[in-house]
Amino acid sequence: MGHLQPRDLNATRERLRDQVAHALRAALISGELRPGRIYSAPALAEDFGISATPVREAMLDLAREGLVEPVRNKGFRITEVDERDLDQCTEIRALIEIPTVGRVTRTAGREQLEALRPDAEEIVRAARDHDLTGYLEADRRFHLSLLALSGNDRLVETVSDLRKRSRLYGLTALDERDALLPSAEEHLELLGLMLAGDAEGAEKCMSRHLGKVRSLWAEGGGSAGAL
Repeated sequence: MGHLQPRDLNATRERLRDQVAHALRAALISGELRPGRIYSAPALAEDFGISATPVREAMLDLAREGLVEPVRNKGFRITEVDERDLDQCTEIRALIEIPTVGRVTRTAGREQLEALRPDAEEIVRAARDHDLTGYLEADRRFHLSLLALSGNDRLVETVSDLRKRSRLYGLTALDERDALLPSAEEHLELLGLMLAGDAEGAEKCMSRHLGKVRSLWAEGGGSAGAL
Protein backbone atom coordinates (compact mmCIF):
# COMPACT_ATOMS: atom_id res chain seq x y z
CA MET A 1 0.00 0.00 0.00
CA GLY A 2 2.97 2.29 0.53
CA HIS A 3 1.52 4.77 3.05
CA LEU A 4 3.40 3.31 6.04
CA GLN A 5 7.03 2.44 5.53
CA PRO A 6 8.91 -0.04 7.74
CA ARG A 7 11.26 2.69 8.99
CA ASP A 8 8.27 4.39 10.64
CA LEU A 9 7.41 1.39 12.77
CA ASN A 10 9.90 1.74 15.62
CA ALA A 11 7.33 3.11 18.08
CA THR A 12 5.33 1.82 21.01
CA ARG A 13 2.43 -0.55 20.35
CA GLU A 14 -0.11 2.24 20.90
CA ARG A 15 1.76 4.58 18.58
CA LEU A 16 2.07 1.84 15.97
CA ARG A 17 -1.68 1.25 16.15
CA ASP A 18 -2.28 4.97 15.51
CA GLN A 19 0.16 4.98 12.60
CA VAL A 20 -1.53 2.00 11.00
CA ALA A 21 -4.98 3.56 11.47
CA HIS A 22 -3.76 6.76 9.82
CA ALA A 23 -2.26 4.82 6.91
CA LEU A 24 -5.47 2.84 6.44
CA ARG A 25 -7.55 6.03 6.42
CA ALA A 26 -5.25 7.48 3.76
CA ALA A 27 -5.52 4.30 1.67
CA LEU A 28 -9.30 4.32 2.06
CA ILE A 29 -9.64 7.97 1.08
CA SER A 30 -7.30 7.71 -1.90
CA GLY A 31 -9.17 4.66 -3.15
CA GLU A 32 -6.58 1.93 -2.51
CA LEU A 33 -9.11 0.30 -0.18
CA ARG A 34 -12.37 0.05 -2.06
CA PRO A 35 -15.90 0.36 -0.60
CA GLY A 36 -17.78 -2.91 -0.31
CA ARG A 37 -14.65 -5.06 -0.39
CA ILE A 38 -13.43 -7.20 2.51
CA TYR A 39 -9.82 -6.97 3.73
CA SER A 40 -8.18 -9.26 6.26
CA ALA A 41 -5.84 -8.02 8.98
CA PRO A 42 -3.13 -10.61 8.16
CA ALA A 43 -3.09 -9.60 4.48
CA LEU A 44 -2.84 -5.91 5.31
CA ALA A 45 -0.19 -6.65 7.92
CA GLU A 46 1.88 -8.40 5.27
CA ASP A 47 1.71 -5.25 3.13
CA PHE A 48 2.98 -3.20 6.06
CA GLY A 49 5.60 -5.75 7.07
CA ILE A 50 4.31 -5.99 10.65
CA SER A 51 2.29 -8.38 12.80
CA ALA A 52 -1.48 -8.61 12.41
CA THR A 53 -2.27 -7.41 15.96
CA PRO A 54 -1.79 -3.62 15.51
CA VAL A 55 -3.56 -3.83 12.13
CA ARG A 56 -6.53 -5.60 13.70
CA GLU A 57 -6.63 -3.02 16.52
CA ALA A 58 -6.45 -0.17 14.01
CA MET A 59 -9.28 -1.66 11.97
CA LEU A 60 -11.40 -1.85 15.13
CA ASP A 61 -10.72 1.87 15.64
CA LEU A 62 -11.96 2.51 12.10
CA ALA A 63 -15.01 0.37 12.79
CA ARG A 64 -15.92 2.61 15.74
CA GLU A 65 -15.70 5.58 13.36
CA GLY A 66 -18.06 3.87 10.93
CA LEU A 67 -15.41 3.53 8.21
CA VAL A 68 -15.37 -0.28 8.18
CA GLU A 69 -17.49 -3.10 9.56
CA PRO A 70 -16.29 -6.47 10.90
CA VAL A 71 -17.16 -9.57 8.87
CA ARG A 72 -16.98 -12.74 10.96
CA ASN A 73 -14.03 -15.01 10.10
CA LYS A 74 -13.13 -12.89 7.06
CA GLY A 75 -11.94 -9.45 8.08
CA PHE A 76 -13.39 -5.98 7.60
CA ARG A 77 -15.63 -4.59 4.88
CA ILE A 78 -15.14 -0.97 3.80
CA THR A 79 -18.46 0.78 4.35
CA GLU A 80 -20.14 2.62 1.50
CA VAL A 81 -21.44 6.19 1.67
CA ASP A 82 -24.65 7.00 -0.20
CA GLU A 83 -25.93 10.31 -1.56
CA ARG A 84 -28.21 10.89 1.43
CA ASP A 85 -25.27 10.51 3.82
CA LEU A 86 -23.22 12.98 1.78
CA ASP A 87 -26.02 15.55 1.71
CA GLN A 88 -26.50 15.29 5.46
CA CYS A 89 -22.78 15.60 6.18
CA THR A 90 -22.55 18.64 3.91
CA GLU A 91 -25.54 20.27 5.58
CA ILE A 92 -24.13 19.78 9.08
CA ARG A 93 -20.69 21.03 8.04
CA ALA A 94 -22.27 24.14 6.50
CA LEU A 95 -24.27 24.83 9.66
CA ILE A 96 -21.07 24.61 11.72
CA GLU A 97 -18.25 25.88 9.54
CA ILE A 98 -19.79 28.86 7.77
CA PRO A 99 -20.73 30.88 10.89
CA THR A 100 -17.59 29.71 12.69
CA VAL A 101 -15.41 31.12 9.91
CA GLY A 102 -17.18 34.45 10.28
CA ARG A 103 -16.71 34.44 14.04
CA VAL A 104 -13.05 33.48 13.82
CA THR A 105 -12.49 36.25 11.27
CA ARG A 106 -13.83 38.78 13.79
CA THR A 107 -11.95 37.45 16.82
CA ALA A 108 -8.66 35.83 15.74
CA GLY A 109 -5.43 37.77 15.67
CA ARG A 110 -3.42 38.25 12.49
CA GLU A 111 -0.63 36.02 13.79
CA GLN A 112 -3.10 33.20 14.47
CA LEU A 113 -4.51 33.44 10.95
CA GLU A 114 -1.08 33.65 9.32
CA ALA A 115 -0.21 30.39 11.04
CA LEU A 116 -2.75 28.75 8.70
CA ARG A 117 -0.87 29.86 5.57
CA PRO A 118 1.68 27.00 5.36
CA ASP A 119 -1.11 24.43 5.26
CA ALA A 120 -3.13 26.46 2.73
CA GLU A 121 -0.06 26.68 0.49
CA GLU A 122 0.69 22.98 0.99
CA ILE A 123 -2.83 22.08 -0.17
CA VAL A 124 -2.25 23.91 -3.45
CA ARG A 125 1.25 22.51 -3.86
CA ALA A 126 0.06 18.95 -3.25
CA ALA A 127 -2.81 19.38 -5.74
CA ARG A 128 -0.36 20.57 -8.40
CA ASP A 129 2.03 17.69 -7.62
CA HIS A 130 -0.79 15.11 -7.62
CA ASP A 131 0.20 14.16 -4.07
CA LEU A 132 -3.16 12.88 -2.82
CA THR A 133 -2.01 11.83 0.63
CA GLY A 134 -0.26 15.16 1.19
CA TYR A 135 -3.29 17.01 -0.14
CA LEU A 136 -5.69 15.30 2.25
CA GLU A 137 -3.44 15.70 5.27
CA ALA A 138 -2.81 19.41 4.64
CA ASP A 139 -6.52 19.97 4.01
CA ARG A 140 -7.41 18.28 7.29
CA ARG A 141 -4.87 20.36 9.22
CA PHE A 142 -6.05 23.62 7.65
CA HIS A 143 -9.76 23.15 8.32
CA LEU A 144 -9.40 21.77 11.83
CA SER A 145 -6.78 24.35 12.83
CA LEU A 146 -9.04 27.12 11.56
CA LEU A 147 -11.99 25.78 13.55
CA ALA A 148 -9.79 25.37 16.63
CA LEU A 149 -9.42 29.16 16.72
CA SER A 150 -13.05 29.23 17.86
CA GLY A 151 -11.92 27.73 21.16
CA ASN A 152 -14.60 25.02 20.95
CA ASP A 153 -12.98 21.58 21.11
CA ARG A 154 -16.29 19.73 20.66
CA LEU A 155 -16.96 21.65 17.47
CA VAL A 156 -13.59 20.57 16.09
CA GLU A 157 -14.23 16.94 17.09
CA THR A 158 -17.62 16.98 15.39
CA VAL A 159 -16.28 18.27 12.08
CA SER A 160 -13.33 15.89 12.27
CA ASP A 161 -15.76 12.99 12.65
CA LEU A 162 -17.90 14.22 9.74
CA ARG A 163 -14.82 14.41 7.53
CA LYS A 164 -13.92 10.80 8.38
CA ARG A 165 -17.44 9.60 7.64
CA SER A 166 -17.62 11.32 4.24
CA ARG A 167 -14.62 9.93 2.40
CA LEU A 168 -13.73 10.81 -1.17
CA TYR A 169 -13.30 7.57 -3.08
CA GLY A 170 -13.39 9.47 -6.36
CA LEU A 171 -10.34 11.55 -5.47
CA THR A 172 -8.01 9.81 -7.92
CA ALA A 173 -10.32 10.40 -10.88
CA LEU A 174 -10.72 14.07 -9.95
CA ASP A 175 -6.98 14.47 -9.59
CA GLU A 176 -6.35 12.94 -13.00
CA ARG A 177 -8.34 15.72 -14.68
CA ASP A 178 -6.99 18.49 -12.42
CA ALA A 179 -10.39 19.10 -10.83
CA LEU A 180 -8.87 19.44 -7.36
CA LEU A 181 -6.74 22.52 -8.00
CA PRO A 182 -9.54 25.14 -8.07
CA SER A 183 -10.86 23.80 -4.75
CA ALA A 184 -7.34 23.82 -3.33
CA GLU A 185 -6.82 27.47 -4.30
CA GLU A 186 -9.99 28.46 -2.44
CA HIS A 187 -8.15 27.88 0.84
CA LEU A 188 -5.79 30.76 0.04
CA GLU A 189 -8.73 32.91 -1.05
CA LEU A 190 -10.50 32.19 2.23
CA LEU A 191 -7.41 33.01 4.26
CA GLY A 192 -6.98 36.30 2.39
CA LEU A 193 -10.54 37.35 3.19
CA MET A 194 -10.08 36.48 6.84
CA LEU A 195 -6.85 38.45 7.07
CA ALA A 196 -8.64 41.41 5.50
CA GLY A 197 -11.28 41.20 8.23
CA ASP A 198 -14.03 40.48 5.70
CA ALA A 199 -16.20 38.14 7.79
CA GLU A 200 -19.12 38.23 5.37
CA GLY A 201 -16.86 37.50 2.41
CA ALA A 202 -15.18 34.66 4.31
CA GLU A 203 -18.57 33.09 5.09
CA LYS A 204 -19.58 33.32 1.43
CA CYS A 205 -16.28 31.78 0.37
CA MET A 206 -16.70 28.88 2.80
CA SER A 207 -20.28 28.35 1.61
CA ARG A 208 -19.10 28.24 -2.00
CA HIS A 209 -16.22 25.94 -1.07
CA LEU A 210 -18.46 23.39 0.66
CA GLY A 211 -20.88 23.53 -2.27
CA LYS A 212 -18.04 22.85 -4.68
CA VAL A 213 -16.86 19.96 -2.53
CA ARG A 214 -20.28 18.36 -2.75
CA SER A 215 -20.25 18.80 -6.53
CA LEU A 216 -16.81 17.21 -6.71
CA TRP A 217 -18.09 14.22 -4.76
CA ALA A 218 -20.84 13.73 -7.34
CA GLU A 219 -18.39 14.12 -10.22
CA GLY A 220 -16.01 11.68 -8.57
CA GLY A 221 -18.57 8.93 -8.57
CA GLY A 222 -20.83 9.79 -5.66
CA SER A 223 -18.43 9.03 -2.81
CA ALA A 224 -17.06 11.66 -0.57
CA GLY A 225 -13.92 13.06 0.96
CA ALA A 226 -12.10 15.67 2.98
CA LEU A 227 -11.60 19.03 1.20
